[in-house]
Amino acid sequence: MHITVYDATLREGAQGPGAAFTIEDKLRIVEMLDGLGADYIEVGNPGSNGKDAELYQRLAQSPPRYAKVVAFGSTARVGEKPEEDANLAALLKTGAPVAAIFGKSWDFHVREVLRTTGEENLRLIEQSVRYLKDQGKEVIYDAEHFFDGCKHNEAYALETIRAAERGGADWICLCDTNGGSMLHEIETLTKLACRTVKIPVGIHCHNDTGLAVAGSITAVQAGASMAQMTLNGWGERCGNADFFTLVPDLQLKLGYDCICPETMASLSALSRDIYEMVNRSPDKRAPYVGQNAFAHKAGMHIDAVLKAPATFEHITPETVGASRRILMSEMSGRSAVVAKLKSLVPGITKDSPAVARVLGQLKEMERQGYQFEGAEASFELMARRTMGQYEPFFDLREYKVVGTSPAEDGHTATAMVRIFVGGVEEITAADGYGPVNALDRAARKALERFYPQLRQMRLSDFKVRVLNSHSTASSVRVLMESTDGVESWTTVGVDVDILRASERALIDSLEYMLLRHSGFPLPEQEE
Repeated sequence: MHITVYDATLREGAQGPGAAFTIEDKLRIVEMLDGLGADYIEVGNPGSNGKDAELYQRLAQSPPRYAKVVAFGSTARVGEKPEEDANLAALLKTGAPVAAIFGKSWDFHVREVLRTTGEENLRLIEQSVRYLKDQGKEVIYDAEHFFDGCKHNEAYALETIRAAERGGADWICLCDTNGGSMLHEIETLTKLACRTVKIPVGIHCHNDTGLAVAGSITAVQAGASMAQMTLNGWGERCGNADFFTLVPDLQLKLGYDCICPETMASLSALSRDIYEMVNRSPDKRAPYVGQNAFAHKAGMHIDAVLKAPATFEHITPETVGASRRILMSEMSGRSAVVAKLKSLVPGITKDSPAVARVLGQLKEMERQGYQFEGAEASFELMARRTMGQYEPFFDLREYKVVGTSPAEDGHTATAMVRIFVGGVEEITAADGYGPVNALDRAARKALERFYPQLRQMRLSDFKVRVLNSHSTASSVRVLMESTDGVESWTTVGVDVDILRASERALIDSLEYMLLRHSGFPLPEQEE
């Protein structure tokens, strides 16, 4: 059975905190969703956002190959005829083949928000739908607050969806707008709605009780054949049903047909791309696509999953484009270390002396305050150094950082570095927004002469933790996340001096970037 996938990221998702898309971003998202095989893509509300006019124009000139573009709005205003309503006119002006309009299903909203009668609300729903149908549009009617409406006045809530059906709606979408409905309520009322109208029914869940995905699945099992969702679950308040969880649940676990099967393996990369687009850090704990979705730390778990992955993994990670992660910590046993080192030393076994050396170094550094489970780049570098399989790309011989009065450009620190690359000395300085930023800029400024690929790299996250607070000489742990625009990696540094800890994490970050692009040779030493 096919479940119609309706994505609302560009409207509903854009209403979430921190989400802001340019027109080019939106076009890229449309392209991504179309490539996945989404059925409907809701582009925006032209009645409230005039900036989308250009977007609709460009989509009309170059429409998606598969998905239908949807313009979103509301029923006509109280007391107005649909043909005279500005919002409905804006929907028609977009040229989108599909219009989704919402109306009130809860009589409380009719009285307190619209300040009108139940009869007038039913007229607005029916006539607005009919007007759009008469203009040749496919119409999806979003029954706003349907579940709350049914719980307070079931008869009236059902009459609102009948009004949309009389108007000629192609779909009725049941909205848990407050996100507060329980699963048994969604099941019972979705079945009731499916018995009430003859046209297909959809579901639109918010996540205020953490049940948006579960509620959507429940509605589908109760008879809904459309599921509305957003990428990464973005949306107002606690968000909406997450595309990257709901679609795999429906398709991989329950056997429904949602998106093109061959595109399932692109989900993890697309989730990261969307986060990168709005300059936000991905949710590491997200099901299926999060960095920790297939991460294993406990020694016994690691040993089992290496022998038989199904012991601790509900699907093969590659199914959604993810990969297994073996986390390194003091809890790690030889099996975990061997698993991590096999890519560096093919054929290594638990009995290899290198395994004992790396495991010993790991435990000693974690005793000092290092934490490698979230800093796999630093672990790889530590392992290479311990096994004698690493030649540094540079030597940061000396650096000085001084604070300055805030400049007009906001810089508050200046760093000077003295670096040697293959025997060649480079001395340079740079200003920054704080001492760590200044040191990062100065180091990369010096190294870019030798390694121009470092221009692709940037610091994307920086965390500092005081390991004990009993004295002013407490050690601090710095976690530094960097990216080259394609992949991200995390490094760690520990010291009683926060700048020294930051320097260690920074050196590891730069070295790891260069290791990943090791096709660039070291400069010859000058005579």
